[in-house]
Order: sequence, then C-alpha cells, then structure tokens
Amino acid sequence: MPASPIESRMARLEGAYEQVSQRLTNIDPRFDGVNLRFDAVDRRFDAVDRKIDVLREGLATKINAVDAKIDAVDAKMEQRFSALEQRIEQRFMWTVGIFVTIWATTIASIFLHH
Repeated sequence: MPASPIESRMARLEGAYEQVSQRLTNIDPRFDGVNLRFDAVDRRFDAVDRKIDVLREGLATKINAVDAKIDAVDAKMEQRFSALEQRIEQRFMWTVGIFVTIWATTIASIFLHH
C-alpha cells in the first residue's frame, strides 16, 4: 500500500520538528553562556558602584572639611570687620568731638573778643 500524502506530510513535519528541537537544544548552552556573561557584567557594575560609593563618601568628607574652613574664615572676617567698625565709629566720635570743640572755641572767642 503506498503512503498517503498526509502520512508523507506528517513525516516531513515530524522531521522538521525534530530539527527545531535539536536547534533549541543547541541554543540552551549558548543562553547559559550569555547568562554567565551578564552575571560577570553585573559583578563589574557592583564593583563600580562600590567604588563610586567610596569616592562619594571621601568627597563628602572633603567638602565638609572645606565647609568648616570656610566657616572659620567667615567667623574670623566677621570678627575683624566688627573690630574695624568699632575703630571707625570711635574715630568718628573723636573727630566730631574735636570739631564741636573747635567750633565752640571759635564762637566763644568771637563773642568774648568784641
């Protein structure tokens, strides 16, 4: 009895399915290799993240130190400006006192001289 066209088609489909199955079986180890590579990349990124965290902490420490120095300079400048302001105010009061004394002496000499 000759093979029917359906049986030959089914045999061809079964052969194609077998080839697909073999190809998929060959792809699985490749995916395992890709997964291993991705795991290695993830580990590298984790190492980079840790380095960045260390650098960030070091930078924050240095920034805090610079801020403390700036605060110290700011306090010192404020103290110096305050002292300068007091000296200027004192000198101004002396100058006003001298001018008032000179003015009073001049007025008194004009009134007492005539």
